[in-house]
Amino acid sequence: MQLSQALTTAIARLTEARVPSPRMNAELLLRFILDSDRAYLYAHPERELMPEEQARYDEVLRQRARGVPAQYITGHQEFWGMDFIVTPAVLIPRPETEHLIETVLKLACHPEERSEGSAVANDQRRTTSDRIVDVGTGSGCIAIALAKELPNAEIHATDISPDALEIAEANAARHQMQTRINFHDTDLLRGLESESFDLVVSNPPYVGESEEDQVQLEVRKFEPRNAVFAGPTGLEVIERLIPQAQRVLKPGGWLILEVSGSIAGGVRRLLKEWTNLRITSDLQGIPRVALAQKSF
Repeated sequence: MQLSQALTTAIARLTEARVPSPRMNAELLLRFILDSDRAYLYAHPERELMPEEQARYDEVLRQRARGVPAQYITGHQEFWGMDFIVTPAVLIPRPETEHLIETVLKLACHPEERSEGSAVANDQRRTTSDRIVDVGTGSGCIAIALAKELPNAEIHATDISPDALEIAEANAARHQMQTRINFHDTDLLRGLESESFDLVVSNPPYVGESEEDQVQLEVRKFEPRNAVFAGPTGLEVIERLIPQAQRVLKPGGWLILEVSGSIAGGVRRLLKEWTNLRITSDLQGIPRVALAQKSF
């Protein structure tokens, strides 16, 4: 079968299976099979697929049609301009999580400059010697992005899943950050030294089990459940994390969390004793990042 025919057939197959963006998925998976770019597909429409290529393409299309995320099929996802290995052991990095990185970079300067609305120059960020911990690191995307942007910071990352830590460490090695990040196999911040960090950052599980029907089928069926769902309300993990962050942060240190609109009010209540609390929204106007400062 020629490339053009294979694509047309794949698009129809994914459309029938109600896969979102069927053309994009069909192209992505064919590029994966052929190890090519998009331009190649359209520059060689008459190119015949080898039997083994056709068989592999049929298999990945079958997986995608039953809901397996394309990122788990290809084993890759882009985040912060870098390519990350992903497997079903880790949550797939999402664009909205980049707001966490942006928020940390705005805070990554001297304590006296960390006021709301302050601008942080690039050279200030790159000379910071902050100690930062990424809680529930998963693929390691947050910790690695921060290590890239803040070469003088000391970066730590925790996860309770040994399988997730294995992926995070592999990603750190791929991006030559393995000597920059200290990985900890632990639950949240358990065992980390008191008052030793300037910034605690986390994209924790924050979906409530009561919201399960509102979550995309491929997310609730294929992504690690303990990385998505926190408990009945969605606040359970954050409720445990906040006092632990209070313990490990230095006076004046910051806690930065990814949140959603459904839990923003609850997070605000849980952080009512902190200072400089604010919740910022993403480009769609959805509350996305909560940050609060530990009292001096």
